[in-house]
Amino acid sequence: MTDTNQLIPRFPLGRVVATPGALRALEDANQNPVEFLERHQAGDWGELCEEDKGENEFSVRNGFRILSAYWTRLDVKIWVITEADRSATTFLLPHEY
Repeated sequence: MTDTNQLIPRFPLGRVVATPGALRALEDANQNPVEFLERHQAGDWGELCEEDKGENEFSVRNGFRILSAYWTRLDVKIWVITEADRSATTFLLPHEY
């Protein structure tokens, strides 16, 4: 994992919210959501294919929605989505989409 002291924000997050399932997964894994927010905002998209990573790069430059996917320590996949207008960033589980 990248040293979070060196991560540089590339876009605003807006209001940060989370679904109950995502909050439960983070709590169960004893992980702070800030570690994922910092990675997301710095352009570390997590577990995405190269095509989706490229789409995120395009979205950062052109103001579209941005999606990152991460695994918790307990192997639960969490998505982090920042809206196109940068008004909100949401933590959710894929089945909650």
